Amino acid sequence: MKTNRSALAHFCSTVERFAVSALFLVLPAWSAQQPSASVTPPAVNSSPADFAQAADEVLQNTSEITGLALRTPLKKTLRSRDEIRAYVIRQMNEDKDVAQRYADAKAAEAFGLLPKNFDLDTFMIELLTEQIAGLYDPKAHEFYIANWIPLEDQRMVMAHELTHALEDQHFQIEPWLKAARPNDDAELAREAFLEGSAMAAMVDYLLQGTGKSLNNMPEFDPSILTGDLANSPSLQKAPPFIKDTLVFPYFAGMTFTAAALKPAGWSSIGKVFSNPPASTQQIMHPNLYKSGHVPGVVTLPLIDSYLGKQWKKLDENLMGEFGWLEVLKQFLDEQRAKPLAASWEGDRYQLYENQQSKRLLLISRLHFSSQVHAARFFGQYSELLEKKHEQRTNLFRRPDFFSFDTADGGIFLRCTPADCLVLEGGDRALFVELNKQLNLGPVPEPDQKLSATPNTTVRNVLSPIEADSR
Repeated sequence: MKTNRSALAHFCSTVERFAVSALFLVLPAWSAQQPSASVTPPAVNSSPADFAQAADEVLQNTSEITGLALRTPLKKTLRSRDEIRAYVIRQMNEDKDVAQRYADAKAAEAFGLLPKNFDLDTFMIELLTEQIAGLYDPKAHEFYIANWIPLEDQRMVMAHELTHALEDQHFQIEPWLKAARPNDDAELAREAFLEGSAMAAMVDYLLQGTGKSLNNMPEFDPSILTGDLANSPSLQKAPPFIKDTLVFPYFAGMTFTAAALKPAGWSSIGKVFSNPPASTQQIMHPNLYKSGHVPGVVTLPLIDSYLGKQWKKLDENLMGEFGWLEVLKQFLDEQRAKPLAASWEGDRYQLYENQQSKRLLLISRLHFSSQVHAARFFGQYSELLEKKHEQRTNLFRRPDFFSFDTADGGIFLRCTPADCLVLEGGDRALFVELNKQLNLGPVPEPDQKLSATPNTTVRNVLSPIEADSR
């Protein structure tokens, strides 16, 4: 595990930014019986000398496996649960301030991935304190491991974390990861390769002496290395999005690493660092990385002045295929969600908050690989929006346009040949303006009966200029 590195930057990084930046690794057997993070487990009877000797042995093995030589001495220490908890809190605060973390949580809330007013900070501190078995800090160039884990179990964690240490000495993983900013999706993709490569090295370490390696075991299931995650006290309480976001860099990242390093194996690791994955789509579909396929650039207009001073932009970024898969899975079955998300070819979203009412306004634009995929998204996402907003009025539907009103503002969805635009929490005037600025053509007009009903629920979305124009 790594530390002090953002992973899903703003949105998916809502969790990742300090969930994966403090990197957890759950061990089998003992992990299922781990006490709550509020309970301090006793230290095992491994002496510092035994720990140091084991770490040196594993470091040598890992260096031989990856072909990455140790260039400078590495500091290695044991840490108590209280020390790890303090580290988690410190890294969380250093990585993002309170306002940024608030924006992250509100973005996840707006997409329906977290309950309203979910206390993400407290939950993640509890979860990570419970789960972290070891970590590598690229700022301090230091590796440390939980002192309550038996020495033999520590070796597996060491193989994972010491791979990060070796990668850091050769490729400077902290600046390498942050070079993807401000593209959150690309940053998560790099995060997945870092975690996936460490998982791959750990597997090869465990397979030493068998004549096998991950490179010749394409059907290897990485989940067998993590024990029963469902039995973790904190993970039992976690929303599905948090569970998926924590696991994605490890499992999907390892599958990607195995594919990306073929056929040469570990000698190709430098090539991947030189040509990093550009999106979570490439992580989820390694053949797209191999072919060099990258998502298109999607833009949204600047509407801050149009909305007025009462609205504050909290966030603007990309979701990526992984992020949209999580949204779709939240409201649709996984069988439908996966192929729908796989047709993603680029996106962008903006999140605003009304400073008086605290209402959220979410704008999303997605690009698809074909008109057929955009039409399929329209049909299924309109269903999703109805499930997400159960209380609604003034439902209006056309072949490529869908809208209704809620107590928190209007909901609008429109798809053109290869793009879909979604507005949640705004009103028709704002949606018309977005379509105008994006050159999407006129918005379908509701019939007389529907237009006669005043839209009082979203009136305060309009700026004074808009109100005058009416």
